[in-house]
Amino acid sequence: MALTETDVTRIARLARLHLQNTEVPALQTELNEVMGLIEQLQSINTEGIEPMAHPLSAIGDIGLRLREDRALPTNDEATREHFMQNAPAREAGVFLVPRVIE
Repeated sequence: MALTETDVTRIARLARLHLQNTEVPALQTELNEVMGLIEQLQSINTEGIEPMAHPLSAIGDIGLRLREDRALPTNDEATREHFMQNAPAREAGVFLVPRVIE
């Protein structure tokens, strides 16, 4: 499946990326290369292979080196404002998102 320029433009719009018309062909080429890799991976027969949490599971029981997932407070107003610049809607310093559950 090859993506067209219309597909790339639509994906960019959904991702809220502002592309110049001159950037679309290059992005189309890159995305089509990624799609080709995905199709290549999907063609591999994995029947009978146990799923792994990560590739190192094949070597042994190795714990993931991930930091604890926790929110860090920020008291820096400039930092907060920097992060809020990408928010399509905001109010009182928080992101507003569309309602997904009626």
